[in-house]
Amino acid sequence: MSTQTEIFRRLVSDRLGDPPVCLPPDATLKELVERMEVETATCAVIVDDSWRPIGIITEQDVTRKIAFRLDPEMRVSKIMTTPVVTIQRSDYLYHAVAFMRRRSLRHIPVLSEEGLVCGMLSLSEALSFLSEQTLELMRMLTHEATLEGLRAVKTAQVELAEALFNDNVPVPEVQSLLTDINRDIHARILRRHLAEMETEKKWGKPPVEFALIILGSGGRGENFLFPDQDNAFILDDYPDADHARIDAFYIELAERMTKDLGEVGLTLCKGYVMATNPVWRKTLSQWRDQVAYWMSSRSPATLRYCDIFFDFSHGFGRAGYAAQLREYVTEMGTRNPGFIKDMFAIQSDHSVALGWFGRLITEGDEDGHNGMINLKYNGTLPLVEAVRLLSLKHGVAETSTLGRLKALRQCDAIDDDQFDYLTGGLNHLTRLLLRQQLKDFNSEEKKVTNFVPKASLSKREKEYLADCFRAIQDLRGRLSSDFSGDF
Repeated sequence: MSTQTEIFRRLVSDRLGDPPVCLPPDATLKELVERMEVETATCAVIVDDSWRPIGIITEQDVTRKIAFRLDPEMRVSKIMTTPVVTIQRSDYLYHAVAFMRRRSLRHIPVLSEEGLVCGMLSLSEALSFLSEQTLELMRMLTHEATLEGLRAVKTAQVELAEALFNDNVPVPEVQSLLTDINRDIHARILRRHLAEMETEKKWGKPPVEFALIILGSGGRGENFLFPDQDNAFILDDYPDADHARIDAFYIELAERMTKDLGEVGLTLCKGYVMATNPVWRKTLSQWRDQVAYWMSSRSPATLRYCDIFFDFSHGFGRAGYAAQLREYVTEMGTRNPGFIKDMFAIQSDHSVALGWFGRLITEGDEDGHNGMINLKYNGTLPLVEAVRLLSLKHGVAETSTLGRLKALRQCDAIDDDQFDYLTGGLNHLTRLLLRQQLKDFNSEEKKVTNFVPKASLSKREKEYLADCFRAIQDLRGRLSSDFSGDF
């Protein structure tokens, strides 16, 4: 992975040092100063009996408030700063750095998923390996979680993609980073609305724990510039008698989330694949039952649902829910070969834009895209679908297309030549698509699509594109043969 994308994908946990000094609220100032001196600490976190932070005292507090002024036997609770500003160890480091700089914080306690103190992030330590250019990009990507601020993040996202593209960063890496930023937008919107609902008498705190999962290209980590929303909720199991009360809360949360995502720049899904739709809002047990029904029913409608659903990945909340559901889906896929065959059947007309004698096929006059190739529908889609089905057949739990190809090679489902052709094809297709989308965005119309003019491709690009299409065509032909032979 390139240095540019790696910087933005680092988590807070990557830069944590030794555990911080933690003291109970009834500790004395004398004990505080002695601990800080022995451990050469620049701050201490005051925690309750459960190890949750309730206050913080910095070295500046020691010099300004304590030294030569206060009784050494005074309790630390009397002079600590409270409430405590904290971050999660799973937060992105660039987001934490920007947050600390905006609030002029030198240190910030880091919490585990359970809300317990697990470390301390030092701003100077976090900044030590970042360049000025990186800091400016961080600033652009970390506006406040208001609608105006998050719209600015979406705009900055395009600038970041262009900068990385011009630096020849492999486009699947750029896509993965764009997806991470979009997930961060989802999380920031959800955090804001959860906090707002908690203060509202009608709603309060979430009645059960939940997780947001991202579907489609976002689930695969393969977002381009302006993807649609594809999301769902997994709720903790609860008694049927509580359904009306609990579901009402998550309907409200889903409506607030999808509305804000739409206003930020992630447009509403035309197929209504969003948590506002009860089909995409279920408990963990209900999701298992739903998957089992989809696989046994195999109607065209349910097969299309599966096509969207099977690329899901965790977006926010309890990460374990998505992991448990992924394990179940992977197991069910290997046990239902007939289902995979039927999935392939409804996708059989999804072909690459390659005609006789290796000629690239372009669109006609009727849709306004004359002379263009739809590199999503007639390029990446046939590849993504084939690799997904082969992964289901072989029990591969990965969701990204590149990750699936690597796993398929490791289990000998594809050979070295196929792996090289298909990964090279994926890189080439995504590069041509992102280049065109950046050009579209910078044009006067700013209408970003998946259509690439054939005339814009060099002779070498056309030849390589035809080779990529042949590799995808061969893979789909092999799947067709495998399924025919198996059944």
